[in-house]
Amino acid sequence: MTHVPVLLPETITGLALAEGQTIVDATVNRGGHSKLISDAIGREGYLIGIDADAEAIAEARTQLKNCPSKVSLVVRNFRQLDQVLDELRLKQVDAFLFDLGLSSNQLDGSNRGFSFSHGEQPLSMSFNSQDTPGKLTAHEIVNNWREESLVDIIYGYGEEHFSRRIAKAIVEARKLGPIATTNQLVEVIRGAVPVWYTHKRLHFATKTFQALRITVNDELGAIKEGLTKAWKHLKPGGRIAVISFHSLEARLVKTQFKSWVESGAGELVTRKTIKPSRAEELVNPRSRSAQLKIIKKYDH
Repeated sequence: MTHVPVLLPETITGLALAEGQTIVDATVNRGGHSKLISDAIGREGYLIGIDADAEAIAEARTQLKNCPSKVSLVVRNFRQLDQVLDELRLKQVDAFLFDLGLSSNQLDGSNRGFSFSHGEQPLSMSFNSQDTPGKLTAHEIVNNWREESLVDIIYGYGEEHFSRRIAKAIVEARKLGPIATTNQLVEVIRGAVPVWYTHKRLHFATKTFQALRITVNDELGAIKEGLTKAWKHLKPGGRIAVISFHSLEARLVKTQFKSWVESGAGELVTRKTIKPSRAEELVNPRSRSAQLKIIKKYDH
């Protein structure tokens, strides 16, 4: 499935890009937003693309090979963007983009367990596609974490009201053998929740899978750290755009932006959150939950 970048024209317009600028796409993915960013900043511009997923970077390299601007693509989590900029000898950047959504490729074709609707997959859920020593996986969490810890993350990061029942069922099921695949985990969850809950529009396993993914990748910690470092390296007058996809992300971004506004360091470009049009939702149903927020750093 082709990845469709979300809120593309709204993001490009909101960043107020100009020729010759240096821009960081902190979640370059397959390069959907970056292609238009490169067109906007032109031959004198410099685009830096960061992604924790080596497979995404490889595909972005193909997508962006004929772009007009200079391009550097780096396999790194955006929480390390300060290291990336140091290595590239860049002190300041004109704008940053954070698209916090999973791509269709990651959801459907990564074979890392992000999706439960595309066949049986191993329980990894790590954005990092490479096997590294000590890498946390959903398999480790599901099979080894204490019941109370499972309750905490399923309720806290999944906002799942049946978190206690699900955690208890996981602990009972793993006594019979490891829960190793997405299908196995879905069936454990199915047995834990009320029957009526399995017939709702939102799949009954969605919130638990979200909670595991957020935990595996420390997503909220990474967002806070990445935004803080981006602000530090943002030029006066520069902008940060963030596209979030669930309430925990949106709340964190809103709180961080509010703190910069209240401290007199910046102003909101998007006083009202920008959401996809009905036309975009029809073409790309996964855009439905997207929210775009943009902040500008004051010149002083």
